[in-house]
Amino acid sequence: MNFTRSLYLLPLLAIAQAAVAKEGLKIYISADMEGVVGAVTAEQLGPEGFEYERFRKFMTAEVNAAIAAARAAGAAEILVSDSHGNGQNLLIEELPKDVKIVRSWPRELGMMQGIDETFDGVIFIGYHSSTANTRGVRAHTMSSANITGLKLNGISMSEGSMNAAIAGHFGVPVIMVSGDDAAVAENQAVIGDLEGAVVKWAESFHSATTLTPEAAYEVIASATRSAIERIDRFKPFVLDTPIKIELSLKHYQPVEMLAYLPGFERMDSHTIGYTAKDIIEVSKVLGFVLEYQVDLQP
Repeated sequence: MNFTRSLYLLPLLAIAQAAVAKEGLKIYISADMEGVVGAVTAEQLGPEGFEYERFRKFMTAEVNAAIAAARAAGAAEILVSDSHGNGQNLLIEELPKDVKIVRSWPRELGMMQGIDETFDGVIFIGYHSSTANTRGVRAHTMSSANITGLKLNGISMSEGSMNAAIAGHFGVPVIMVSGDDAAVAENQAVIGDLEGAVVKWAESFHSATTLTPEAAYEVIASATRSAIERIDRFKPFVLDTPIKIELSLKHYQPVEMLAYLPGFERMDSHTIGYTAKDIIEVSKVLGFVLEYQVDLQP
């Protein structure tokens, strides 16, 4: 083999060796919808919207792009969490037959149900920025209708950073996030080093300049490959315990009534405080506060 040809093959050999070294990886994918390519209004995001069925396909295809790239880079097992709206958005018949999917609610770990210490990395698909972010398409945290602020240990949280902390509890790092430019930048700023796949650029709460779907799939696949190639370099995002919750709600009456319960403190007219022993308790408390209704059935 001549010297020039040897130099050309060295990078290919390194990539092949890296893929072999990463065989058997277990990857968790949490998929939201507001950050999916082209999504800008409620017309794409819920069953009542005229474009919802089309955008279910785009969401599913973005997840499939991440799955295919993860597999090519050495992932052997993948769990997908359908984490938007009613939790029944992904077209499960279009996902590979050997993945498992978490669907619907309630879930103790919310958008991260099923995560544990056996996973090697987490990927966020279709994520958006937080309710405290002045930019970002459909920027909100957990409930656009009810929540105006969420802080944990004084840190303003997005769904991404909240979910990263849940993964971090189990020692699992987030390695990649896709969404608009505001969401990617915010998650990188709070969580730390992670690959970003920008599929659209926020113009306002309900407007974006967007890639086409096919271009978005390529961006997501590329970021996934890059993330898995350096998966050993990512660190879990871990919050110090106990964790102080500061939850600000749009309406004052739920805050007033939550203060009737032991452990809850009314910090101001619209903000309730609670100290949780860890992020798992945080997830359970927030899930209860936001989802409980006295007439729930069955």
